[in-house]
Amino acid sequence: MGLVNPSATMGEIVTTTLRNRSGELADNYTNNNALLARLRRKGNVKPFSGGRTIVQEMAYAQNGTFKRYSGYEPLNIAPSDVFTAAEFNIAQAAVAITISGLEGLMNAGAEEVLDLLEERITNGVGTLTNGIASDVYSDGTADGGRQIGGLQLLVGTNPNSGTVGGIDRSSTIGAFWRNKKFSGVTDGGAPVSETTIQRYMNKLYLACCRGNDRPDLIVADNNFYEMYWASLQAIQRMGPETSQGEIGFESLKYKGADVIFDGGIGGAAPTNQMYFLNTKYLFFRPHRARNFVPIGGDRESVNQDAMVRLLGFAGNVTMNNAQLQGVLLA
Repeated sequence: MGLVNPSATMGEIVTTTLRNRSGELADNYTNNNALLARLRRKGNVKPFSGGRTIVQEMAYAQNGTFKRYSGYEPLNIAPSDVFTAAEFNIAQAAVAITISGLEGLMNAGAEEVLDLLEERITNGVGTLTNGIASDVYSDGTADGGRQIGGLQLLVGTNPNSGTVGGIDRSSTIGAFWRNKKFSGVTDGGAPVSETTIQRYMNKLYLACCRGNDRPDLIVADNNFYEMYWASLQAIQRMGPETSQGEIGFESLKYKGADVIFDGGIGGAAPTNQMYFLNTKYLFFRPHRARNFVPIGGDRESVNQDAMVRLLGFAGNVTMNNAQLQGVLLA
């Protein structure tokens, strides 16, 4: 039996289907990216409710009143300014799920409409998920700076320059906000290769350690991952038994850290780079009201026989300690 009001029925089906999907998306989209999956497992996917920016508080200095003393010697009780905050923009992204009036008429029953929508929703969800997963590695400059500020911004290859989270890394006061970097050619004297990569990794790893604080996730492109893999030879150890392997990312190990490649088809990890990440200090901050959910209601075209439904995201990747993050480059 044909639909009495195809447009109205389609709108209801679209809405219901997207809402049902969105509950799963909020948990599952992170599995499309090794870094996001790790942050979710550690409880560092932290939705926020509002505000003009995403504020990430941090301690940037030690308490300056430490003093060794003897007997009645006066102590230093001066106030210490040890806290500050970084501010990150709210980045937005969306995909559109569309159905024309003709398609509604041709798909005359609810089941047929649902079949058509399932294909388009699956495609739209995959597009949005892949786009956000890719942006997690970005420098935030695409589309006029509307992009998420990803690892290429937070853990830069030139950490002595640029502004991150509103803090100028080139200034003296911004020195605490600089990540570590190691260039094979500049700092090691030879390009990164199968024979040099472990030595360079050792140097960068040590630079990113502070007591028990140390990198727990190392993300590489295909080239650097393959070099590290080849360098292990007979002692190589794959890590499907690790927590990262449990969510579908095959990993090698390096001093307790999972070494993941996020290259391959559709991979967004920058070429010839390897990130040493302490995920304790990295956060994925989606807005509570725009965490891969439908935006508004049905949109009927003014001059077309068509309906559009939007699926959207708003948020960013933030950080509250840069000194314990590092990047290895050629």
